[in-house]
Amino acid sequence: MSDSDAVASAWARVDTTVPHSARVWNFLLGGKDNFPVDREAGETLLRLFPDFAMVARLQRDFLVRSVRYLVREAGIRQFLDIGTGLPTANNTHEVAQGIAPETRVVYVDNDPIVLVHARALLTGTPEGAAYYVDADVRNPELILEGAATTLDLGRPTAVMMLSIAGQVTDDDDPQGIIDRLLEPLVPGSYLALSDGTNTNPALIEAVTAYNASSANTYQLRSPERIAGFFDGLELVEPGMVPTPEWRPEPDRWDEPSPVVSAFCGVARKP
Repeated sequence: MSDSDAVASAWARVDTTVPHSARVWNFLLGGKDNFPVDREAGETLLRLFPDFAMVARLQRDFLVRSVRYLVREAGIRQFLDIGTGLPTANNTHEVAQGIAPETRVVYVDNDPIVLVHARALLTGTPEGAAYYVDADVRNPELILEGAATTLDLGRPTAVMMLSIAGQVTDDDDPQGIIDRLLEPLVPGSYLALSDGTNTNPALIEAVTAYNASSANTYQLRSPERIAGFFDGLELVEPGMVPTPEWRPEPDRWDEPSPVVSAFCGVARKP
């Protein structure tokens, strides 16, 4: 299938009658790649949990800091970014290739509008690569098959899963999915993961309202359940912590949110 055929096929799959997480997140980050139904869902989230836009920004900040750590300190040159969402500022390949131009990145998402934009915007450096796989997180075998066309899975690879495990219900076994994604990767590979917690009543109310109308629901979990996703791995300092507290920039001018809404961590496969 040609790129133009793929884009046409993707547009045919876009449903503008229900909100989708990638487009709602785009709205919360101040983007324009969303529809009225997505903006309505985002405004509902903000009305019930006014910190939600800040949560989105803090997560993007964690992505940047974790990628910088993985490239500069861990020596990673391959990334598998699952649930990437719509392209925005400081995408994984931009951060990584800005430090090491030879870095190779594969993005994964199942929203057809992400596919439309990814083909146009996710272009890597000549020395490296940036590729997109149209797949659902619940199909790790398809993800790994697609990633293998760009990444050498015999070399250390970082798997990025930011706010994606929460989109997998317990019935779909998020731990099993993470284990299957990491199983073929060599020692020295990493998992960077963040997810929303069920510790704040206002956030629970906001997510419950969002789930009532969204095409894909989100499941908040306890910090202990999120920590379990790192079982068998070696957490790097400072361990699993609230998202703004993972290796914050020394010159950070803003204070972290007093509301703990998400936890994160980066861990090495031994």
